[in-house]
Amino acid sequence: MLEEAGIALTPGERAAIEVTDFGLGSLEETGLQLVVYVNTERVCAKELVLFPRQTCPEHRHPPFGGTPGKEETFRCRTGTVHLNVDGEEVVLQPGEQHTIPPDTLHWFRAGDEGAVVSEFSTQSRDELDVFTDPRIVR
Repeated sequence: MLEEAGIALTPGERAAIEVTDFGLGSLEETGLQLVVYVNTERVCAKELVLFPRQTCPEHRHPPFGGTPGKEETFRCRTGTVHLNVDGEEVVLQPGEQHTIPPDTLHWFRAGDEGAVVSEFSTQSRDELDVFTDPRIVR
């Protein structure tokens, strides 16, 4: 899907693609595929791939280490993304983007054709994410 979106990856980036089902065992329904370009104390950039109708479950990025938590901007590259931010739905088409404030509950799902989303954010600490579903393991 990344190649179809015109996103070129190095062999190292291809080898480092992370696939997560969040410990729920139903990747096609609930999961995420991602490649991290950079993640420093100040900035993070990733590509997120969602299969058709695949959902990244509700979560928030809490404060840590004196920061307010991760702020992130999603920019849709291909497909349609249904982003739910604090109970409000935002539909992103290719070229559209939305910024999510720190410590804000959100989840997102791809449309029928799947989606590729570029994420630009402050430092990412996935292990600190707080999910609404207590069964989720990151």
